[in-house]
Amino acid sequence: VGAVTKQTLFPPLMPAGRPFRVSNASRSSRKGIVASSLQELISKTLDAFLISAGIITLVLEEDGTVVDTEEFFKSLDDNTHFMVLEKGQKWTQTRNGAAAVRQKKKMGVANITFDLYKLNPKDFIGCLNIKATFYEIYSVSYDIKCMGAKSVLRKVLQLMSHAAQITGQFLLYTGTYMLQLM
Repeated sequence: VGAVTKQTLFPPLMPAGRPFRVSNASRSSRKGIVASSLQELISKTLDAFLISAGIITLVLEEDGTVVDTEEFFKSLDDNTHFMVLEKGQKWTQTRNGAAAVRQKKKMGVANITFDLYKLNPKDFIGCLNIKATFYEIYSVSYDIKCMGAKSVLRKVLQLMSHAAQITGQFLLYTGTYMLQLM
């Protein structure tokens, strides 16, 4: 039988600080702060922004979610953007409407768009616009305009007339050839 004794020579180390970005409510000032806990981040934020009133709220800059528990704070990634709100201030979306989070760049080669529309309510079929974009740089567009019902019917009748004429010529030449052959 053996006994194991454990003696601690050094006290446990504090967890390493993580980097965060904190801005004020107007987004005019942004500071980088390294903290290992929510309380440390709040105290360093008060010092960095020279806020004397201790009543502040930390929210995520991208969507305004309030960060008030240590567990939620620990679940956030490094370099998370926070916004410090003093009493009476509210989170607002960015002024230019752009999202605070960078969107991933699309890696598509080509984008093809088909657009059906009518220039006139009396149009039988309408118009078709085909637009192709390559590598989000080069763009090609082609517009097909269809006519009204009368024009479409006229074109179909012309096509049938030409087909009947060609068929008649074919039968005439075939008949002539067969007579010579006999």
